[in-house]
Amino acid sequence: MHDAPDAERYEIRDGDRLLGLAAYQRRGEQVVFTHTEIDPDAEGSGLGGTLVRGALDDVRQKGGRVVPRCSFVRGWIERHPEYGDLVDHNS
Repeated sequence: MHDAPDAERYEIRDGDRLLGLAAYQRRGEQVVFTHTEIDPDAEGSGLGGTLVRGALDDVRQKGGRVVPRCSFVRGWIERHPEYGDLVDHNS
C-alpha cells in the first residue's frame, strides 16, 4: 500500500497490477475519502481492509484528519473504533 498523491489516491498493487485504490481529496490537514475500489478478482480477500487500514495509518502518522464520504471507509471505521479519533466530525 502506498500513497500516490499525484493521482489523489492510496493504492495497493501486485507489481504493476493495481489491485485496489482509495481515492481522496486533500483539504489542508483533512483527507476526504471519496471512493474505494478493489479488483473484482481480489474481492473477499481482505485487501479492502488492508488498504483502508494502511491509508488511515498514514493519515495518522502525518497528523491529519479524515472525512469518510466513501461508504466503505466509513463502514470500516465504524467496525474499527480505534480509528474513530481520526474522523473530523465538523465537516
